[in-house]
Amino acid sequence: MRKITGSQITLFFFMLAAILLLGVGTAYALLGRMPLGDFRGVTLVAGAVVLIYLYAFAVYRLFLHFMPLQEGDLAEGSREEFAAQVNILFYLMLFNSLIRTHFLPVPLMRLVYQALGTRMGTNTYSAGTLLDPPLTEFGANCIIGHDAVLFCHAIEGRHFALSRIRVGDNVTIGAAAVIMSGVQIGDDAIVSAGAVVLKDTHIGSGEVWGGVPARRLK
Repeated sequence: MRKITGSQITLFFFMLAAILLLGVGTAYALLGRMPLGDFRGVTLVAGAVVLIYLYAFAVYRLFLHFMPLQEGDLAEGSREEFAAQVNILFYLMLFNSLIRTHFLPVPLMRLVYQALGTRMGTNTYSAGTLLDPPLTEFGANCIIGHDAVLFCHAIEGRHFALSRIRVGDNVTIGAAAVIMSGVQIGDDAIVSAGAVVLKDTHIGSGEVWGGVPARRLK
């Protein structure tokens, strides 16, 4: 694994400071003078937390606009690696608490993933975890089961690469399945619970895959 550099940490904490100042300042401006009674402190903190995450989504998407994640091998010291490492900091410091704790209901998580950049067709929901939302695409009528994990990054020693996951329409991904980077899943396919789909696997339309590592069952 490559070390996150001081310049990457500095940029992230600069953006984090802006997020915190905006969130707390807006909460106080909106709620600070309201007669909230005994619930004043709780209301201000809750409002600040919600606003901090809303600003975090906006700042994160603005960062991706200027430094988008690039697919392929990331050379050490490159602009592409810099963007990917700062992206990791966003998830380690801010977004993991949303996407890994099952605190938010599944319909609300759909909005969170879309705010983070996931492309999701109509009636598609995830009860699992999407670790790289900007590089993950779903068609319509898909369901991702509990504790399934999809990730578009490959970290193998010092090798670091990103590759998009594309999922078609009417796809079912079972509970606790693992979908690795570069996987493509066709329409009407099923990935069984607990399956581990290896990097760059292509699952055809209507196929059923399962096992560790996953293989075509029918």
